[in-house]
Amino acid sequence: MVYLVAVTLLWAFSFSLIGVYLAGQVDAWFSVLMRVLLAALVFLPFLKPRLIPKPMVLKLMAIGAIQLGLMYGFYYHAFLYLTVPEVLLFTVMTPLYVTLVNDLLARKVHKQFWGAAVLAVVGAVAIRYNQLDGTFWLGVLLVQAANLCFAAGQVGYKRLMQGSSLPQQSVFGWFFIGAAIVAISSYLAFGDLAKLPQTATQWGILIYLGSIASGVGYFAWNKGATQVDVGTLAVMNNLLIPAGILVNVVIWNHDADLLRLGAGGGIILLALWWNQRWQAKRAALAG
Repeated sequence: MVYLVAVTLLWAFSFSLIGVYLAGQVDAWFSVLMRVLLAALVFLPFLKPRLIPKPMVLKLMAIGAIQLGLMYGFYYHAFLYLTVPEVLLFTVMTPLYVTLVNDLLARKVHKQFWGAAVLAVVGAVAIRYNQLDGTFWLGVLLVQAANLCFAAGQVGYKRLMQGSSLPQQSVFGWFFIGAAIVAISSYLAFGDLAKLPQTATQWGILIYLGSIASGVGYFAWNKGATQVDVGTLAVMNNLLIPAGILVNVVIWNHDADLLRLGAGGGIILLALWWNQRWQAKRAALAG
């Protein structure tokens, strides 16, 4: 849980940095490429190729390609159609996707995880629901595609690494290599050389997002995912929403309904508490 909370605080700043300084100014595919390559560089020194069986290497690369490579492609382009709070709003479905992917892989329905996930979605919607018109829907679809990729990657990594004795820092480089393959291919196919970063601020933000938010952040988040149950993981995905909006309000002075923010954040925390209590009760009965 500590890893997930720490990364939530870290990532809360990323939404606004992208929306304010990069979206519409720097080519989205170049931003994705920089973040993935810098993150890969962080973990390449720890990589031990002989330590990992080839089938596991391929699985890690596939997870990275989906969770990071494809997800970033959808995510960055969503900012061209939506504001930062809107992007945060439309990530509300991620807990449901996490639960759905887990159930499909397990071939079993976990009702308690669905309960926690639905409650987390209610809390997130309560924070910032507004009537939408047709101009939003492309952005909505892009965010949902990103959400599904992110959820699939989390659950896939959790299931792959649980029970493994391999040191995660020594295998995580393959995750970023898989993402890099997607990012390089996408930039070569769709990138715009005319929209490279123009200021030191933009370069600095890309370096921070690549090395810290992506490099350290994704490793810590996925490692945290292996240490909690699926219900907790699902709920924690939506705790990013009030955290991200709060940063957007405090630092960039954007408007937000603080009463709704507090109420929605409270519901999300209630979902987390409810899931933890259920797990503790289940463990007591098993004991």
